[in-house]
Amino acid sequence: MSNQIEFTRPDGAVAPGFYAEPEGGAKAPGIVVIQEWWGLNDQIKRIGKDWTDAGYRVLIPDLYRGEKALDEKEAEHKMDDLDFEDAATQDVRGAVQYLKADSDKVGVIGFCMGGVLAVLAAMHVPETDVAVSWYGIPPDEAGDPKTIDVPLQCHFATQDTFFPIESADAFEAELKAGSVEYEAYRYDARHAFANEDWDNYDAQASKQAWERSMAFFEKYLKG
Repeated sequence: MSNQIEFTRPDGAVAPGFYAEPEGGAKAPGIVVIQEWWGLNDQIKRIGKDWTDAGYRVLIPDLYRGEKALDEKEAEHKMDDLDFEDAATQDVRGAVQYLKADSDKVGVIGFCMGGVLAVLAAMHVPETDVAVSWYGIPPDEAGDPKTIDVPLQCHFATQDTFFPIESADAFEAELKAGSVEYEAYRYDARHAFANEDWDNYDAQASKQAWERSMAFFEKYLKG
């Protein structure tokens, strides 16, 4: 089952999203999938389907409210206009709460812009049980990584020009300093290496990162 839905944010406002669940999985563990800067497009819906195929309920909050970017310039503009604090503490948290109503455990996974928001969810969304970030690192002013108290998995690309690997090194140092329970992996690839619709797609790196993400959620959401 999959369809467009509306869910309630903590502030009482209503937000749109794409919801899907596995067969007979109305009580299955939940995963909030957070879009790249392109919007809630077919590619991110396919990622959602990968998770429902693996036995999870999925909700993808529509952060752009129905709009999608068709090129990098438009995508960058839409991302720059997004209020990340509001997106994390209201849209993403509302999505986590929606799934928590029927699922005992809920994880968050995001890519690029969504990877930043996945880390922010680990920091600022108390209902989150586990988080996975693909090539997304929040700025220092967004919060203190040392405060994260849920398991976190990160996937970094050594050739990333959006989030240079040096920033990943600094971020991981903060996680270590805070004794955060985390895993961090580096791939000899470019930014957004898992997006099969983009030039940077790297099938080998993507496969390896997916297997690690699947195992991580299996451990913390189904274990």
